[in-house]
Amino acid sequence: MKTPAFRDPAPRGLCTDCGVSRMADPSACGKACQFIAPDYPGLEQAVHGRARGGGDETFFGPFRSMHRARMAAPQDGAQWTGITTSLAADLLARDKVQAVLTMVPDDTDVWRPRPAMITDPSDMARARGMRMGYAPLLALLEEAQAEGFTRLAVIGIPCQIYALRQLEADLGLERLYVIGTPCSDNTTTENFHSFLALLDEEPGSITYLEFRADYKVELRYADGRQRLIPFLSLPISDLPRDFFPLTCRTCVDYTNVLADITVGYMAGEGDQWVVVRNARGAEMLEGLGDRVVLSEPGSAGKRASAVKGFIANTARAAGGLPLRRMPDWLRPIVSWLQPRIGPRGLEFARARVEMKAAETILHLRREEPAKMKNMVPEHVWKIAAPYDLTPEETEQHPEKEE
Repeated sequence: MKTPAFRDPAPRGLCTDCGVSRMADPSACGKACQFIAPDYPGLEQAVHGRARGGGDETFFGPFRSMHRARMAAPQDGAQWTGITTSLAADLLARDKVQAVLTMVPDDTDVWRPRPAMITDPSDMARARGMRMGYAPLLALLEEAQAEGFTRLAVIGIPCQIYALRQLEADLGLERLYVIGTPCSDNTTTENFHSFLALLDEEPGSITYLEFRADYKVELRYADGRQRLIPFLSLPISDLPRDFFPLTCRTCVDYTNVLADITVGYMAGEGDQWVVVRNARGAEMLEGLGDRVVLSEPGSAGKRASAVKGFIANTARAAGGLPLRRMPDWLRPIVSWLQPRIGPRGLEFARARVEMKAAETILHLRREEPAKMKNMVPEHVWKIAAPYDLTPEETEQHPEKEE
């Protein structure tokens, strides 16, 4: 396993430090960056053989199948049961790839992500668990090329995978497998430590944090304790306004649609949600055989009221107004109701995608209105349309208008 040092990043405006600006030719950002002028229809066609259709593909991107999934034998140290790292380890074990580009914890801070190039399947255990922060994953492509590797797997979040797909044709790879994880709200590792400090008087004792589909955040501690915090009890309104950068507040690809396979929690209802997008994704999932347990994802509840409430609060935040706080006496009641009558399964996933679409539009209108016609893809407008969020005259290229 290698975790090399990288060049300092080239200065950029909207940037999540995917690693391209640290490469030998940082000007490649102009082609690769999701936050300039993304072309999702074109890349979906190139990667999957077709752009997204209607129905759930409007929300989640092109897919062949969706599953509720878990490893039959959960992997120690995994965030859920270890599907993502098991997929990658299996590719290495079967010599499908020579290396996996992914994240491991930094030696000095277990929450800080550090890019790593893994060549031994047993080392994938190092990549288990959640990290929070920015790390230049794609700069490892140069390291892989220096090693002469032509068969790679990459595990990444959407902004990394978009840039990877834009550069893919120039990499000279014989084979590329892409395992994506959903993402919407990243922040710096330092900000994340501040968030942990709001959750517990001893934040250093927290070893695990996960947003679950039952509307609770799960914390685990070094002494073996577990604690569940309802979403409504999180101190979100106490966070500084710039806690989440504009890039993450304007992400247009929550579900990592350019990955071969997406592995996340949103529609898993306690398990994970696996979205197989193309033949390479199907090949990876089939490689796990009976080590992974699959079932049909469910869907229940109604999302509209939850999304409308989120949009109202986001509009206030985008306008510089404080978030509306729910009365303390009402929080336990709503927290009890949410997992029972709120959106669950695929309906929960649709709700989160609609929320992200609305968030993108509202924050860009406030902070970078001139960028909207290039940064907001057509599918985002379609997702937001039921909530009366439609493009104004200057927010859409004429050739994109229907």
